[in-house]
Amino acid sequence: MTKYREILRLSSLNLSQQNIADSCNVSKKTVNRVLKRAKELGISWPLDANETDAVLAENFFPSAKQVKTNKRMPDYDYIRKELLRNGVSKKLLWTEYMEECRANGDEPLMYSQFCYHIQQDEQKHRATMHINRKPGEQVEVDWAGDPAMIIDPDTGEIIKAYIFVGVMTYSQYAYVEAFLDMKQRSWINAHVHMYEFFGGVVRILDPDNCKTAVVHNGGWKDQQLNETYQELAEHYGTAIIPARVRTPKDKTNAEGTVGNISTWITAALRNEQFFSLNELNHAIHDKLNQFNRKLFQKKEGSRLSLFLEEEKPLLSPLPATRFELSDWKTATVQFNYHISVDRMLYSVPYEYIKKKVDVRVTDTTIEIFYNHNRIASHRRLKGRPGQYSTITEHMPEDHQKYLEWNGDRFRKWAERIGTSTYAAVNAILTSKAVEQQTYRSCMGLLKLTEKYSDELLEAACKKALSYTASPSYKSKKNILVTGSEKLLSETTDSITTQTTHGITRGADYYRR
Repeated sequence: MTKYREILRLSSLNLSQQNIADSCNVSKKTVNRVLKRAKELGISWPLDANETDAVLAENFFPSAKQVKTNKRMPDYDYIRKELLRNGVSKKLLWTEYMEECRANGDEPLMYSQFCYHIQQDEQKHRATMHINRKPGEQVEVDWAGDPAMIIDPDTGEIIKAYIFVGVMTYSQYAYVEAFLDMKQRSWINAHVHMYEFFGGVVRILDPDNCKTAVVHNGGWKDQQLNETYQELAEHYGTAIIPARVRTPKDKTNAEGTVGNISTWITAALRNEQFFSLNELNHAIHDKLNQFNRKLFQKKEGSRLSLFLEEEKPLLSPLPATRFELSDWKTATVQFNYHISVDRMLYSVPYEYIKKKVDVRVTDTTIEIFYNHNRIASHRRLKGRPGQYSTITEHMPEDHQKYLEWNGDRFRKWAERIGTSTYAAVNAILTSKAVEQQTYRSCMGLLKLTEKYSDELLEAACKKALSYTASPSYKSKKNILVTGSEKLLSETTDSITTQTTHGITRGADYYRR
């Protein structure tokens, strides 16, 4: 589906329609049509979260239908390969194409049309374009080919360090940093450090087609950006336009600078030994300053002077806060309307029980999304595993009343029933290190009076206490379930005896 939201966002950054088309993998005509329609409807960025691409598509073009041609088009990839073989001609391929069309009931192209479309495809593959670089507009990023080496001071093991390179396309001013891997966290942190090194943000970010930038690539027109990478672009207000696959001409500056970096930094440090990543990056920083200050051979000045004079004044200011790296996870809402993230539990509205949700995890926050809509947000818990972060509004109404209870209130309720019930509840409240963990058992015990009676519960607690000083909720419930009639009989007999004979003081009382 066309990325309507992204087109409107990039347009708000005053990017050209061609740059928007390259970033969103659509034609310039589509961008023009979307922006024109948005202007007619009075729709502009920023948009509400519920205005998804599907909603915008229905608003913009409710009656749009795709019209497909009946004629079958040639398989250009197959034709290019076959024409390289000896004796294979376009006439032969057209004849085979005609036979295949008849077999499948498709309408074929005439020979002249067949040759015309093949020629157009060949021209596309031969085409090259000179790109005028504008000051402060674009930065190209990539991993250098050859890693540096670090020696583990304890084991003597050789550890590879991978070199990130960011190059301003106009001045060729470079940023270089070493990381222990090429994973997403290193990739994102490299960009954050690069922007801080430049002291501003460019309009266009041009990465290579690595997995930390593009997670799916079925072709130039079918690129999907990594979700966290897209978040970084939105945070810094920049557009991402990945280079096309196997097209090094799209990245002449980065590719050329990577070679220079390998010569003037990595190779220049080949005879030095480093025992930590900090040592290596400190040496790289010194070499990088020399590299950026080195005078051009064919024009005046250096990378640094050209950057400071013509590019830095045009950079957008850095955001007030650093981009915070996030991880995305999938979780299922449990029956207690909580999800588990790193062995901590966070509540969501109980209506989402058993639903699969997306979770955005940062160092400080947990955000929970369902169908791209945020349904909950929590401060991230630290320390002992098994902690709960529960928002009252997420609980069903009958569960919210539990919040009104505490240990003293349970004791007072139990005391009104009888001394044995009080002793049993007090034993439950003191059975756990955290008193709140016992509230459910206390509530369950006291609510047994709704099915039985205060007298029967008191008798059950008394009987349970005769077995152990700390009877569980389950033991008292089992006494009621299996022996309620016997307890009722014993309770009735006791009451009858007291009524008939009154209160009799034994000999021991008078002996005292």
